[in-house]
Amino acid sequence: MTGHGQAAAANDQAQVNVEIRTVNNRFLKLNIHSELNANHQSKLESLVKASIKRGSVSVRVNSLLQKSDQDYSLNKEAINAYWLQLSEIAGGSQSVGIEAVMTLPGIVNEAGREDRSDIIWPLVQTAVAEALENLAQMRLQEGTAMSQDMVENCQTIETQLAAIQKLAPRMVDAYTKKMTDRINGMLEKFEVTVTAADIIKEVGIFAERCDISEEVVRLGNHISQFNQVVSLPQSNGKKLEFLVQEMLRETNTIGSKSNDSDIANHVVEIKTAIERIREMVQNVE
Repeated sequence: MTGHGQAAAANDQAQVNVEIRTVNNRFLKLNIHSELNANHQSKLESLVKASIKRGSVSVRVNSLLQKSDQDYSLNKEAINAYWLQLSEIAGGSQSVGIEAVMTLPGIVNEAGREDRSDIIWPLVQTAVAEALENLAQMRLQEGTAMSQDMVENCQTIETQLAAIQKLAPRMVDAYTKKMTDRINGMLEKFEVTVTAADIIKEVGIFAERCDISEEVVRLGNHISQFNQVVSLPQSNGKKLEFLVQEMLRETNTIGSKSNDSDIANHVVEIKTAIERIREMVQNVE
């Protein structure tokens, strides 16, 4: 599910800004940009995964350290080594000034990356927690709108299903008339004798083959279960995805069994609504 959350934290040593963005994805894909060491990076991944189960997630951590005297130190060994070498080059004819040594590389030691990560980690924890909360609020708003959309599509399916139930009996009636007309034509042309029992038997076989009552009931039950899961406070994307698959299965069976153009049109409308639901469900955690 798409969303965005950001937050900042600071103390007398550093300032940290965290930005978290999510876009739709069936699985969890995490991408973190930070200056943290491997240990803290792993902890950061755990914090994000505890709150987000699905989606492409981008986490960016920017930090600014407040410099202090403790962040720098002179490398005495390097200074001595440079001093001796420069003195040998000068050959004792002239003295070597300290300015010449201080501009050379390696003279000043700066606090390393490990120290930086240790300093900013407590701030990262605070900022990430707030950013995740802001992200959750935004995703909640989108989820509410998406939930309403899915419910409306379920209502569309129920409307189309009710129309199919009304049309279903006429399939047998139409087939009975078709069979009767065909048999009457054969009787006239070939003088064939057919009993009423033969017609009833053939119609009975057709009626059993095109009976969609069980599929209609199961599809209705799946819609009811789907609405129940959507109304729960805790999202369950995998269960919703399974119910959508079952809804599509029953719809396909109804379509394959039905020998009626009007029913076929209603089946197309149901499948269109299911496809819209399926696309949204893939983004539900």
